[in-house]
Amino acid sequence: MGFFSKKTKSDTATLSAAAAEVSREGSMLVLHLRGDWLLKNKLPDFSKIADAVKCVDEPSVLKIDASELGESDSALVSLLLRTYELCQLCGVSFDTQSVPDGARSMLMLATAVPEADEASRKSAGGYDGLLGKVGSRAIGVFSSFNSVSEFIGQVVLSALAALAGRARFRLRDLALLTQRSGPEALPIVALISFLVGLILAFVGAIQLAKYGSEIFVADLVGIAMVREMGAIMVGIVMSGRTGAAFAAELGSMKVNEEISAFRTFGISPMEFLVFPRILALFITFPLLTIFADVIGMIGGLVIGVGMFDISYEQYAGRSIAALNLVQLSTGIGKSFIFGLIVGIIGCRQGLACEKSSSGVGLATTSAVVQSITWIIVADAVFAVIFTIFDI
Repeated sequence: MGFFSKKTKSDTATLSAAAAEVSREGSMLVLHLRGDWLLKNKLPDFSKIADAVKCVDEPSVLKIDASELGESDSALVSLLLRTYELCQLCGVSFDTQSVPDGARSMLMLATAVPEADEASRKSAGGYDGLLGKVGSRAIGVFSSFNSVSEFIGQVVLSALAALAGRARFRLRDLALLTQRSGPEALPIVALISFLVGLILAFVGAIQLAKYGSEIFVADLVGIAMVREMGAIMVGIVMSGRTGAAFAAELGSMKVNEEISAFRTFGISPMEFLVFPRILALFITFPLLTIFADVIGMIGGLVIGVGMFDISYEQYAGRSIAALNLVQLSTGIGKSFIFGLIVGIIGCRQGLACEKSSSGVGLATTSAVVQSITWIIVADAVFAVIFTIFDI
């Protein structure tokens, strides 16, 4: 009997029919193999073997009887592998020592590394079809909600530890992060806010001019920037600038095993790396929002004075009259929340990324998309609340 032999009986004589039969000897099942198990030969139906193994009611052992086995190739390995997998499902022990030597080495090689769960689910059709994809996505959302809740809880504990005087980060790191999140972001925030204020004034003034009320463009720009656009534009800009940077930094540290090194030395990455970044955004967001509000109103001033003959005094007077403490507090209050959103999402995506270069890129992209999405959602919630309470 040879395994994967180059010369088989088919070269000199007629192949003997392959046969497989399962018999029971006490508590042991015996799989009798006869004939030539070659791919070119007609092979028996596997269902009879499966039925015999599935009918076992008590723990048993399956042994291979290859005393009447002729020539064989990969057809025999395929049979043995299917039988082995069936025994695993039915709770039957598979006696690999009774397998012929050549086939046993191939069988051990095939079963040495189990198939990954993801691959097995896909091969079984678990992700095929609309319902499978919807179910998988729903499970992912639920798991993500749990991990986000846990992450926020750890941030809260870090904040409480800092308030109690047990902060485990360096103040110079916080100062550096604040500089990166605040002063270094002023140019891009100024540009975007100026253009937004200019566009609001231009679009609004054209409509107001039809009724001879161009002067109220100052009210329009002032209220829009202070209540809504200032905080939103700062949030969007900082999501793409700072939130993405935080995700990339922490993701790269995870890939390089620096996060694991912190834990090895007994340093909490949450307290030393994450909390200072979130705190820096919490500090700088309101300041950037106030700056964006002022620059946006200056953009509106340019349009009002340059195109509609509104004097500086008139524009400034209308802006001051339209704004009050409630208007200012709503916009600044939202900026605190937007800062937390950008910081938490950026840091979480960085720590949760896969340990590969592509994982860092995906984490960065996800941080930007999720931050912008949740900023818009939060702003919509604030709008509903302010409407209900007439704020």
